[in-house]
Amino acid sequence: MTGANMLDKLLIHTELARGLLVDFIRQEVTRTGITRAVVGLSGGVDSSLVAFLTAQALGPENVLGIRMPYKASSADSLNHAQMVIDALGIPSDTVEITSMVDPLLARFPEMSQHRAGNIMARQRMIILFDQSAAFGGLVVGTSNKTEALLGYSTIFGDNAAAMHPLGDLYKHQVRQLARAVGVPAPIIDKPPSADLWEGQTDEADLGYTYDDVDQLLYLLVDCRYEPGESIEAGFAASFVDKVWKTVQRTQYKRHMPIIPKLSQRTIGYDFLYLRDWGT
Repeated sequence: MTGANMLDKLLIHTELARGLLVDFIRQEVTRTGITRAVVGLSGGVDSSLVAFLTAQALGPENVLGIRMPYKASSADSLNHAQMVIDALGIPSDTVEITSMVDPLLARFPEMSQHRAGNIMARQRMIILFDQSAAFGGLVVGTSNKTEALLGYSTIFGDNAAAMHPLGDLYKHQVRQLARAVGVPAPIIDKPPSADLWEGQTDEADLGYTYDDVDQLLYLLVDCRYEPGESIEAGFAASFVDKVWKTVQRTQYKRHMPIIPKLSQRTIGYDFLYLRDWGT
């Protein structure tokens, strides 16, 4: 088995996945006594797919889609997000974040693109959670399994949400499901980008393609391969080492903030209940 012929291992039963995720969204939202949701629409495949699934789960009238462009955002991103809004018939708003972000960027003129991107991601979450209160809907996240495992997200930014329906789907699988549910092809086929600065793409940031890393992560995570076994399967040692160290280094992003144990019952250690406890 080599990295070049394992994409078939990532094939999913799209109708089954759609049904499970629609039921998941409906149950997890309505168990709180809420019937609405808010989704940030970037114009990318992940947020578009989440909007399609959430609209099916709750009804289009109960899903608020919000576009949050920065002055450097691509016009295509806005247009693609609008395609989703129009296709689903969901209520929407556009909140320009430039005037909110630029004063902080100006305060620290030495700021790197990475820091600036984190500020934009967190500003967008401020807007989504504010509109969550105004609209009376839960914020539904758009992160996928690949991003979560690689820590390719901003903590308390785009990884902040009440739930992440795509959190157990690799990027390759997100594209499969997006095609099956009717997400417009231009959204699925364009290079993935967080659209944080002009010309930015996910794969350029990461240094490898999603298809390549999805196949490796499938072995390391789903099949429980050791790094050495992944190398024997055909992946370059340097690639395996880089990816696995990234997964380990970003573990803190996949957990709630850690609490030190001082009492007999500590949240996250001994005080443990299912998510639906009390509802």
